[in-house]
Amino acid sequence: MKVLETDRLILRWLSTDDSAFILNLLNDPSWLRYIGDKGVKTLEDARNYILSGPRDMYSRLGFGLYLAELKEGKTPIGICGLIKRDSLEDVDIGFAFLSEFQSKGYAYEAAYATMMYGFEQLGLKRIVAITSKDNYDSSKLLEKIGMKFERFVKLAHDTEELLLYRAEL
Repeated sequence: MKVLETDRLILRWLSTDDSAFILNLLNDPSWLRYIGDKGVKTLEDARNYILSGPRDMYSRLGFGLYLAELKEGKTPIGICGLIKRDSLEDVDIGFAFLSEFQSKGYAYEAAYATMMYGFEQLGLKRIVAITSKDNYDSSKLLEKIGMKFERFVKLAHDTEELLLYRAEL
């Protein structure tokens, strides 16, 4: 199901047909460095990740992480969407793109459109984002879409202190 369209991208619900892409993305060096190893090593692992993560969130909340694909050629290049984590009070925006599609403006395009969708279509009043202290590119992108650094946080079951950004209507 298509959720959003930007100048160059379509953001849509993930399906189990996207398992090969998810396997690739979750093992991309930048994913492993900044997000961490989710233990997705096979197509079956990727399928289960899609079903227990994004698909479950769509059915419970009506939103989640979306596949970002190029309009031209329908090539999947990353994911971007809204997530409700148990350990954060607010809905947060998350994104990750394959290394070869980074630094081309796609993440900005997807993240900005997703944030505006959260405010305008879902009626959210506040959206947050978290990133590693050393992920300077993500911090820059969050500031570029209008988010402001608020504080440091630690998620439940995590030892790393993260940067929390926020945007409010």
